[in-house]
Amino acid sequence: METIKLGLIDDHNLFREGIKSLLKRMANISLVLEAVSGKDLLAQLNNVVPDVILLDLEMGDMNGVDTTLKLQELYPDLKIIILTMHTEERMISYLMEAGANGYLLKDTTQHELEIAIRSTYENGFYFNSFVSEALLKGLKHKTSKPPAIRKDYHLTSRELEVLEGITQEFTTAEIAEQLFLSVRTIEGHRKNLMGKLGVKNTAGLVIKAVKEKIISV
Repeated sequence: METIKLGLIDDHNLFREGIKSLLKRMANISLVLEAVSGKDLLAQLNNVVPDVILLDLEMGDMNGVDTTLKLQELYPDLKIIILTMHTEERMISYLMEAGANGYLLKDTTQHELEIAIRSTYENGFYFNSFVSEALLKGLKHKTSKPPAIRKDYHLTSRELEVLEGITQEFTTAEIAEQLFLSVRTIEGHRKNLMGKLGVKNTAGLVIKAVKEKIISV
């Protein structure tokens, strides 16, 4: 199993120490970057780029929202898990569509934190029941408006198969095995899907697929 390189960004020393103690109990997860703000993170990314980062929302000189947007611009492949106490549905929806790959509350368990890190690394996203409910509520609110004409994204049958596998949280390797294709081919389809649907990452791909009713859930 590959070691997941992790970054932790939070301006509270006590909280960071607590997370670090939990990470030590997780196999094949290595903390390679620790920052106290968005600006601190951006400076350190010049030297090391983690696979996944845990990002707080409320920080001094550059908050988590601005940091997420900047990371999407500069490091689009970097996977972001928001770790916060903010429970507002609008905040969750905005950040997930802005490029975050997962959203966890700070009172989460060690078990869920580990699942979120591994799922985000392997699948590109992690939606727990809380986030899924918030996103679905957002979709339901939008259905009260007159429906827009569905856009034709011209997806091939193979792209639809890959998209369905992604939304079911299968890894790239698992999708490749199911479709009797190479991992490289699946990655190519994933890239084409993100381009056609106009999204930034796999989490955005899942959200867009559900919103546009390309895939039923």
